[in-house]
Amino acid sequence: MNRNRYRLSPALFTLLLLFGASQSRAQGPNSPISFTVSMSKPWTHLLEVEMRVQVPANLNVPNQTNLIMPVWTPGSYLIREFERNVQDFSADSGGRALDWTKTNKDTWQIKTGGARQWRVFYRVYANEFSVRTNELNADHAFWNNAALLMYPDGWISKPSTLTVVTPPGWKVATGLPQVESAVPNTFRAENFDVLYDSPFECGNFKQIDFQVRGVPHRIVIDGEANYDPDRMRRDVQKIVETEVALFGQIPYHDYTFFLHFRGGGGIEHLNSTSLGFSRNGFANENGWRNFYGLVAHEFFHLWNVKRIRPDALGPFDYTKENYTRSLWVAEGITSYYGDLSVRRAGLKSEKDYLDGIANSIQVFQNTPGRLEMSAEEASFNAWIKEYRPDENSVNSQISYYDKGELLGLLLDLEIRRRTNNAKSLDDVMRYLYHEFYERNRNYTPADFQKACELMAGASLDDFFKSYVRGRDELNYNADLTAAGLELRTVATGDNAQGERPFLGANLEQNGDRLFVSSVRSGTPAYEQGLNAGDQIVALDGMRVNRDLFDRIIATKHPGDIIHLTLFRNDDLRILEIRLGGRRDAPYRIVQLPSPTDEQNRIYQSWLNGR
Repeated sequence: MNRNRYRLSPALFTLLLLFGASQSRAQGPNSPISFTVSMSKPWTHLLEVEMRVQVPANLNVPNQTNLIMPVWTPGSYLIREFERNVQDFSADSGGRALDWTKTNKDTWQIKTGGARQWRVFYRVYANEFSVRTNELNADHAFWNNAALLMYPDGWISKPSTLTVVTPPGWKVATGLPQVESAVPNTFRAENFDVLYDSPFECGNFKQIDFQVRGVPHRIVIDGEANYDPDRMRRDVQKIVETEVALFGQIPYHDYTFFLHFRGGGGIEHLNSTSLGFSRNGFANENGWRNFYGLVAHEFFHLWNVKRIRPDALGPFDYTKENYTRSLWVAEGITSYYGDLSVRRAGLKSEKDYLDGIANSIQVFQNTPGRLEMSAEEASFNAWIKEYRPDENSVNSQISYYDKGELLGLLLDLEIRRRTNNAKSLDDVMRYLYHEFYERNRNYTPADFQKACELMAGASLDDFFKSYVRGRDELNYNADLTAAGLELRTVATGDNAQGERPFLGANLEQNGDRLFVSSVRSGTPAYEQGLNAGDQIVALDGMRVNRDLFDRIIATKHPGDIIHLTLFRNDDLRILEIRLGGRRDAPYRIVQLPSPTDEQNRIYQSWLNGR
């Protein structure tokens, strides 16, 4: 079979996305493709899809057509094989069954015999809740169209309509514009990229509404939780206002936050985002701050990723991996601005924000893989690494989220330092928005570096060579001093003047059994033979659980020898390990004793967005 896909130019892709996002209530000629999604028995978790195709009169009628199911969804860089959930496939034309066959995992070839109108029907098993998959049950339905709907090969730029048929009393929410039609709950997408970028929620959801600059926003809520709806409305609005102020424009006619009180994480869309958060997550201020960070991160994506796009991320090929070396910008710098926006919105104190940065630095510095993988390598390898961690991941790789966030911080302060606070990373993002998104272009890694250099007024090649393409240790204080700050390690506790005993293995209690979940390279456990997967039975001849193990180790001294009795692959053995030492010295970001006026200006401008 011919696997060549019709590909739009980046400019045409952007124009089609813009047009699709700009229609508040769609009108126009009939679409050549129409979908009906039904759920006649929601307790079976089966979404029923009817797809009708009408070949326009100005096109030749083929004798056969390939229908393709996406194998991934933009925003989640892993092949997820959505086609595995398809069942009960059939095709017909005018009541006459059409022959069909599967030619590979994601392609159904239909022998249409020259028919101008034909139909397919299939069901999709939807019982996997996440922000990127589908769930249908007696309470609600949530789905991503990339995980549900097929497209005719070569027709990915064609418009379509989608009608939703729900159980009685259920409401429907989506970012797609509604069609002025006699058929209720009918929506229109100008192309499949827009269609696949528009999730649906159906059920008896709650809704919180607010406006920013006259543009409607809503929070569509599935599930019960201990949140304060007035506080949620007020604070989410502050986040939106803060991020809109950075760019100065709202590039959509409405925006929807889909909020599910299960799972975790989020995924961005053109004029919406899907969020998962714990129903008990609002019990304290720290929980609220975590929620703010999630909202701010995903909302910032409407600029960074959905419009400011790395080279490979649009137009999309839904049949295979789409590789880019810029996910550290797309995701990592979004993480940086997510937390910074919460601070600028007044929803997090300066101290809490700086403590959060210090914690991020400590987590990264405690990752041996930081010396094995660069930010660009982590981005490129996302498809096989980021979503598939194993017990050795901490030793061999990094997350482009983690390092990208720190690189965003250092770039921001570096540009401010070089320009006496006249420019910042804010200006880089605005430049990319105007020079690339508004000019219908995607940016390359070289383009991003040039944008940073343009704002800094100087070459930043050493920075990018060492920290972005390379694996050098990050020099935090070289840039933190620009804001009158310094990264320090602060020794605490009884071992403040000395070292505490250190093994270097992460342990996990599973029922009454204690396992080694991972071993960090360079530690005593790693160098002396303890393995991930080992079941620890006893320490120095005493049966232990996680709590007792930690308490016994705390009584030891660096250099002491311990004896671990363990099972490895059902074989009993005793391992002798000499403990190392490590100072109990958490990272802290502190203000310099006598900051200059310029350092104070940078500090205030950076943290408050002025």
